[in-house]
Amino acid sequence: MLEKMNMVIGTFFSEVGTELLVRFFRMDDNRAHLASRLSSTRNFTVAEFTTMGIELKQHSYDIHPRSDTLIELKSFLAGKRDFLLQLLANPNLLEHDNFTNLLWAVFHLTEELSHRKRPESSPETDLKHLGGDITRAYRLLVAEWLDYMLHLQTSYPYLFSLAMRTNPFDKDAAPEVS
Repeated sequence: MLEKMNMVIGTFFSEVGTELLVRFFRMDDNRAHLASRLSSTRNFTVAEFTTMGIELKQHSYDIHPRSDTLIELKSFLAGKRDFLLQLLANPNLLEHDNFTNLLWAVFHLTEELSHRKRPESSPETDLKHLGGDITRAYRLLVAEWLDYMLHLQTSYPYLFSLAMRTNPFDKDAAPEVS
């Protein structure tokens, strides 16, 4: 059951999660701290993954979405809506509260953005509200990514290798093996 769950989580990161991390990361004015801590996960021990998970709960996410990023995010999430709905309908997910909470946060953000006909015209109060929705999803997404990286490192080193070569927190990441 746990193995099937991790397959679903892997599919989520392949289809939506990694790209969302990249997009959210660009909106985070405190991204330098995350980058300094998460760009080196390639060499983490199990204990370091655990410590980092605790540290991430204290991280101060500082999201300030701009109109152009919201337009792109709205388009991206609209294209993934059916995929997210399929994941939410998966009964295996009921066993994994953290991932389910992440999916609900991402789906809520998708819905919020879908109701804005012109996000580029959003008043500052609405941008702040959407920033809160993004922060909620981002916080859960980063924590889930870290857990998934630990899973890959211990169970699928070849997938972990690719994940580290495409690490969204590492500005020097490149998929080619060097």
